[in-house]
Amino acid sequence: MTTLSQTPSMPLKPPLSLSERFVKGFRKAVPTILITTLGFVLMLVFLMPLGYMLTTAFKSDDQASAQNAPLWPAKAVTFNYNGQDLPLYEVPTENGIKQWALVKGYREDSDFVDPEHPENGIFNWKGRYRTLDPVYVFSPTMENFQMAWDQVNFALLFRNTFIIAGLSTIGTLLSCILVAYGFARFPIPGKNILFIVLISTIVLPAQATIIPLYLLFTKIGWTGTWLPLIVPAFFANAYDVFLLRQYLMSVPKELDEAAMIDGAGPLRILWSVIIPQAIPAITAVTLFHFFWSWNEYFTPLVYLVGKDNLYPISVGIGSYFGTFNVYPGRAMATAVLAILLPALMFFLAQRQFMQGIVITGVEK
Repeated sequence: MTTLSQTPSMPLKPPLSLSERFVKGFRKAVPTILITTLGFVLMLVFLMPLGYMLTTAFKSDDQASAQNAPLWPAKAVTFNYNGQDLPLYEVPTENGIKQWALVKGYREDSDFVDPEHPENGIFNWKGRYRTLDPVYVFSPTMENFQMAWDQVNFALLFRNTFIIAGLSTIGTLLSCILVAYGFARFPIPGKNILFIVLISTIVLPAQATIIPLYLLFTKIGWTGTWLPLIVPAFFANAYDVFLLRQYLMSVPKELDEAAMIDGAGPLRILWSVIIPQAIPAITAVTLFHFFWSWNEYFTPLVYLVGKDNLYPISVGIGSYFGTFNVYPGRAMATAVLAILLPALMFFLAQRQFMQGIVITGVEK
C-alpha cells in the first residue's frame, strides 16, 4: 500500500489594506515626483530670461516705469469723473477691499470717489495712498514692435544677416562634409594625428586669432566687407567636422562596397549613398552653424565697424540697445524680432535636429 506524502501548503498572505497599498504606491512614485519637480524647476529657471523678454516686449513705457506694476503686460484702470481720468486703487475698508478712484492724495489721508456710486461725491479716507495697490487689467501692446521695426530698419538687417548666415552655412556644409568623408572613409597616412590636431583647434578662442586675421584681411583689402565673415566658412571647422565624422562612421561600409561594385566612384558614393543616410547629422550641422552665424556679434563688429549698411542683426540691435536702453519695451521687442526666424527654423526641423544630435546611425 502506497502512501502519498502531502506537502504542507504555504500560508496565504493577507491582502494589503487600502492605506498600505497607498503607502507602497507613494513610495514608488516619490523618485519620479522628485525628478519631475526638479526638472520643472530647472526649466522655469532656464526660461525666466525668455519670459522676461516676452512680457517686457508687450509692456508700455508707462508700465515699465510705474511702481507696483504687475509682471505681465497690463494698463492701469481709470475712472472718468468730471472730465478727469482718475486712477483706481484697491482700498481696504470694513466691508472688504474696494476699488476707488483717487482724486487727491495727501500724506496721511486722501480724497476718493466710488465708481459704483459717483453720485455720493468725493469723500476722505484715512491712510497713505502710496501703500495701496493700483488696479491693472491685462493689456498687451504692439507699439513696441512697430517702433522697433521703424527705428532699427529690420528689413535691411534681416537681408544682411540672411545673406551672411546663408552663404557661410553653404560653405560650411560643402567643406565639412568633404573633410568628414575623408576622415571617416579613406585610409590616409597619419589620419588620426591630423584629426587630433584638427580637434585641438576647438579649444583655441577666437579672440586669440582675431588680430593676425584682421591684419591679413586688411592687407588684402577685405575689411569693411562681408568676405571675412563668409570665405573662412569654406575651409571647414573642427566642431562640425567632428559631428559629421562620428555620424558617417556609423554608416555601414557595406553600402559603399555595394556602390563600388556597381561602378560608383568616391564622389558618386558620397552623393548617392552617404549624404542621404546622413540627413539628420547634416540638418544638425546646418542649424548649428546658421544659428551661430545669425547670433555672431564679435566678428562682424570688428570687420564691419563704421559700415552701418552692412551690419547683421546682432550688431544692429546691439547699437540700438546702447542708444535706447531707457526704453526696455522697445529693446525687448527687437530681441523678439531677432529670434523669430531661428525659432521657426528649429521648430520645423526639430525632429531631424534631435536625430542628428543623438547620432543613432543606420539600422542594418
